[in-house]
Amino acid sequence: METPKSDLMEAIPLSSSLHDVLLYLHNHPYPHVPNPPACKKRASVALVLRVRPTHNHWPNPQHPSLSRQESNTTSVKQRLNTFFSQDWVQNGDPEALFIKRASRVGDRWTGHVALPGGKRDPEDADDKAAAIREASEEVGLDLTADECIFVGNLPERVVSTGWTSVPLMVLCPYVFLLTCSDSPTLRLQPTEVASTHWVPLSALLSPSQRTVEYVDISQRYAKTSGFIARLASRYILGVMEFSAVRLRPTESLQCNQSFGVAAEDGREPSLPMQRLRTWFLGNRANPENQTQPLLLWGLTLGILADFLDMLPPHTAVQLWEYPTFTFPDLRLITSILTYRLRKRNKLQAKSGSPLSNTTVDSQTSAVTVTGDHDAADANHFHNEVGIEGLGVGRYYGSIKNKESERDTHAVGIMLQGYYAKLRLAIQVFLAWRAAIGSLAAIYAWKLFRRQK
Repeated sequence: METPKSDLMEAIPLSSSLHDVLLYLHNHPYPHVPNPPACKKRASVALVLRVRPTHNHWPNPQHPSLSRQESNTTSVKQRLNTFFSQDWVQNGDPEALFIKRASRVGDRWTGHVALPGGKRDPEDADDKAAAIREASEEVGLDLTADECIFVGNLPERVVSTGWTSVPLMVLCPYVFLLTCSDSPTLRLQPTEVASTHWVPLSALLSPSQRTVEYVDISQRYAKTSGFIARLASRYILGVMEFSAVRLRPTESLQCNQSFGVAAEDGREPSLPMQRLRTWFLGNRANPENQTQPLLLWGLTLGILADFLDMLPPHTAVQLWEYPTFTFPDLRLITSILTYRLRKRNKLQAKSGSPLSNTTVDSQTSAVTVTGDHDAADANHFHNEVGIEGLGVGRYYGSIKNKESERDTHAVGIMLQGYYAKLRLAIQVFLAWRAAIGSLAAIYAWKLFRRQK
C-alpha cells in the first residue's frame, strides 16, 4: 500500500528539508537587480537561521569545529553537509531571527516585525556587506564569524511607496546559517530595535498561526491630504485586512529603554487619548506595547514566502489570502471587481509563466528570475499550489520540454493589477455610499414634510 504524501512529509525532519533548501539556494543564486531610473536607494536584510537542540538530542561537545582558516578553504556545500550530518542538528528545531522595530517618528515601518537590515551606505562594498553591517549594528550579531555560513540570497525586489508605483528602493535579502548550538549573545540598538525573537520555522509553516493584520488605509491613501481628509477616509473606508502570521517565539530579548508612548512633555497620554490614538492609528498607536501580538505581514512576509514555500508541506502560499476591507459592502465590491483577475493570476501562476509582480501590500515589485537548472532539482522542489501574491514565489514543477525548462525555474506572483482594481473598488464604493446617502436624505426629507 502506498504511503500518503502527508505522512511522508511528517516523517521527514524539517532540518533535513532545510538542508536541501539551503544547498539549492547556494547553487542557484538570484541575479542582481539594478536600480530603476530616479531611484538610487538600496537596502539589505539578513534572514538568520539556526537549529535549536532538543532535550533528547544534545550537541556533542567533542564534535570538532572549523577554524577560520578551515572555514575559508572549505566550500559552503561541505560546511552545510558537515553541519547537518550531526545528530542534534538532524533532530533539532530550525529557527529564524526577527526584530521588532523601535518606535520612531516618521518611520513608515515603526513597530513592525522585520528582519535585521537597513539602507546601504556608500562605504558598503556591496549589498551583502550592507546586510552584515546592519545586523552588527542593530542586534550585535557578527555574520562573518567562523560559526556563521553565508548561504545565498532570495529574490531582490523593487520597493514602491504606498499605493503608487514610484520606486523607493531595491531590497536585497540574504540568508545566513549559524552553526553554534548555543544562543548567540545579542546587543540591541535602542534607537532601532525594541526586541528580538527566535521563531521556529515549524510555527511559521503552521496553518494554526495564520491570522490577519488590520491596517489604517488612511495612512496610505490620504497621507498627503491633511488631517481632516485622513480622518474622513478612516471613517468612510475603515481599515484593511492583510494576511499575517502570528509569531510564537521560543526566545525573546527586550530592549526596555521606554514603556509606552510618552507625550512631548514626557508624561504618558491619558486613557481617552490612548483610545483615540488606537482608533485613529490602529495597532501602530503603541508599537512598543509588549502585550500586542507579534505579527509577520506585508513586506517581510513577502520575503519569507520565497523561503517558506520551499519547505514541506509547501502550503505557505496556499494559506495566504488577498488583502481586503473590513466594511462588508466595500469587501463585496472588491471581491466582485477582482474575481476575474484573481482567477486569471492563479492560473498563470500554476502554469509557471513568468510575470512582473507586486507583493502583498503593494510595497514591492518582484523581479522575474529565469535560469537553467536540472530536472532533479525541479522534481525535488515540486509545488503544485497556486502562488497567490505572497511575495516573490517559485513554482517548482516538473520539466515537460526544453522550451519550458527555463520558465519553470521561477515565476512571478499574483498581485499584478490587483491594487488598480482596489482603487476602482473604492471609487465604486464611494459612489454607492453617496447614492445610498442621497436616497436616505430624500426619504428623510419627505418623511419630515409629511409629519409637518
